[in-house]
Amino acid sequence: MTPEETLKALEEAGTPQNRKVYARHGVRENMFGVSFKELHRLAKKIRTDHELARALWASGNHDAAVLAAMIADGDTVTVAELDSWARDLDSYVIADALATFASRTPHAASRVDKWTKAKGEWVARAGWGVLARIVEDEEAMPAQALLEKIETIETDIHAAPNRVRDAMNMALIATAQRGGAIEEKAIAAARRIGKVEVDHGETGCKTPDALEYIEKMKSYRAQRERNVGRASPGRPGAKSSAKKSSATKSNTTKAGAKKASGKKPGAGKVAGKKAAGKKAPSRPGSGRTGSGSGRKPSRRK
Repeated sequence: MTPEETLKALEEAGTPQNRKVYARHGVRENMFGVSFKELHRLAKKIRTDHELARALWASGNHDAAVLAAMIADGDTVTVAELDSWARDLDSYVIADALATFASRTPHAASRVDKWTKAKGEWVARAGWGVLARIVEDEEAMPAQALLEKIETIETDIHAAPNRVRDAMNMALIATAQRGGAIEEKAIAAARRIGKVEVDHGETGCKTPDALEYIEKMKSYRAQRERNVGRASPGRPGAKSSAKKSSATKSNTTKAGAKKASGKKPGAGKVAGKKAAGKKAPSRPGSGRTGSGSGRKPSRRK
């Protein structure tokens, strides 16, 4: 698609309702109000096209910039170009979109180092957003680097700009995923930091309590490990025997149920899945948690 064709498609996909929602989330007037579902559909259609991404970003339109971050080429983009795009940021929504893209480039770690030190609210937010997305990459973020970032968060978070506080809080939660000494340091820091106040404006967004969230992740991980331990065979050949015994018992039970009720075997499968266990807490930086994770504004907010 050409830049003109893409902008036209974005304009046609925009809605007044989305424009109202995005405005409440701080997006500027130069927007069409395209849903993230539609943006992802267009990105899937276009795939990777860095030249088109450059043109869309240069248009100054919010929706075009978000789409640009989705289709840009991480292997083509330069550090200078990323920094140039960062200087154009004007809301947390586009800052999170750029953070997601930057985290997939070879320059991710260096942008964390530079952007988290920026004085501007949106550049700094993008930097902490990149960190939250690459904490599990031990090569990009060595343990010592993460420990230092945790110290910075503890020292600076309450004095940081509004949306930077939110991103720092999510980054702190994310660092705990590395476990061990890093997790313990993150927990200790979260305990000392306490409640982080963030003004989310006229939206339903909330900033999660870091300590509570980390403890939930820790509890879920421990429960999962216990489940794996109970499923592990205690002796050679036990796994095979257990499978055969389970299969025999299951077939016998299903056959009996079918005979008694007339239902086909497997009728209770969905209910069984629902009862299997608790749902894992959303992972920071995955796009499933709060405004600090890069999640799109909800239409309900």
